[in-house]
Amino acid sequence: MISLHELYANGKSIREIARITGLSRNTVRKYLRANGIPEPHYGKKRGSKLDPFKPLIDQFMAQGIFNCEVLLRLLRDQGYTGGITLIKDYVKPHRPPRKIPAVQRYETKPGYQTQVDWKICEYVDLNGEVRKIPVFAMVLGYSRMMYIEFAKRCDIHSFLRCLIHALEYFGGVPKTMLTDQMKTVILGMGDDRKPRWHPLFEDFAATVGMVPKVCRVRRPQTKGKVERTVQFIEQNFMPGRRFTDVEDLNRQARQWCDEQNQRIHGTTGGETD
Repeated sequence: MISLHELYANGKSIREIARITGLSRNTVRKYLRANGIPEPHYGKKRGSKLDPFKPLIDQFMAQGIFNCEVLLRLLRDQGYTGGITLIKDYVKPHRPPRKIPAVQRYETKPGYQTQVDWKICEYVDLNGEVRKIPVFAMVLGYSRMMYIEFAKRCDIHSFLRCLIHALEYFGGVPKTMLTDQMKTVILGMGDDRKPRWHPLFEDFAATVGMVPKVCRVRRPQTKGKVERTVQFIEQNFMPGRRFTDVEDLNRQARQWCDEQNQRIHGTTGGETD
């Protein structure tokens, strides 16, 4: 096949070359001026808002932080203005696989049950040392609304104080409260396998009209809602958290609970207890 330059060298006009080749006259002119077929020109690839923060994300992932909501909060503190989708797309190939056994869901009616637990969380203080702090967690069985409060110790007085604050936060008292065999409220099990409740807790429960119950041993689904809540605290609230003291931490925890409790739960559709 004869080239454009050969046609032009043989005296063909640009109009004639355009008619012969089926190209436009402007295209013929462009190819003749380029002395051949021009190389395709690609514009400079547009950078992402996330690009400057990727090394920081790599550092967080090296620390075991893969929760994208946590990463979004940490990056916003550093000036990131993009969305969470960019973070998810970057983190996804690096996320370790999760192996979660299937557990049958245990449901209750509105206002019937709440679940409580203690959890020991770790944090890094201002001197870079790893510290531990207990957190009280309470979740309503139907709506999944939750309340968390950090304390200096896991004793009965701290437990009752947190429990009162939780009931005030929810604005009511459920019929039953489910717990595991935590030493804070259970002194032991009798010969009839019934719990011997701490007298202060037993008096409080009777006063407010709430029936305490103990979940069955090796039956995680019965107390799975609060178990998932304490995992959520570890994975979503605590990573990268900075605070000055317990009061400051609890102010942040209260705000976090308010935000989480505004979400529409997939099972309940946002209905409350």
